[in-house]
Amino acid sequence: MPTKSLRPGVIQSGFTLIEVMIVVAIVAILASVAYPSYVDYLRRGRLQEAPGALGDFRARMEQFYQDNRSYGAGGACGIAVPVTDSFGYVCALTNGGQGYTATATGTSALVAGFGYSVDETNAQVTTCTGCEWAFATQNAWITRRP
Repeated sequence: MPTKSLRPGVIQSGFTLIEVMIVVAIVAILASVAYPSYVDYLRRGRLQEAPGALGDFRARMEQFYQDNRSYGAGGACGIAVPVTDSFGYVCALTNGGQGYTATATGTSALVAGFGYSVDETNAQVTTCTGCEWAFATQNAWITRRP
């Protein structure tokens, strides 16, 4: 908005400090609303890794069982556990190699506290220990805020 100058014949243009502060306040309000939604969007994307990897792992373990009549030997599962960026995986044999439990535990900041597990009966469990969504143990794989 043009304003009068102290010097005759010269017109100054620009924004006043109040106008700039109003724009900054509006941007801050929009960011405070949008940022939590963005972080939740990223979290939901990362949470998809564990159920996908565990589902694939379970199918491969069943194939191994069909060939060997056991899920593993020597205390180790017959198939190597998955490797992803956001989760750490562990497989433990049960019942003398006739059962197993595969577990994925969140290792990155976005999925810290989340845990997923599956066993030979396809019992799917999600745990939330101090995670952002704060829910009790669920007998299903949860990938969206309940």
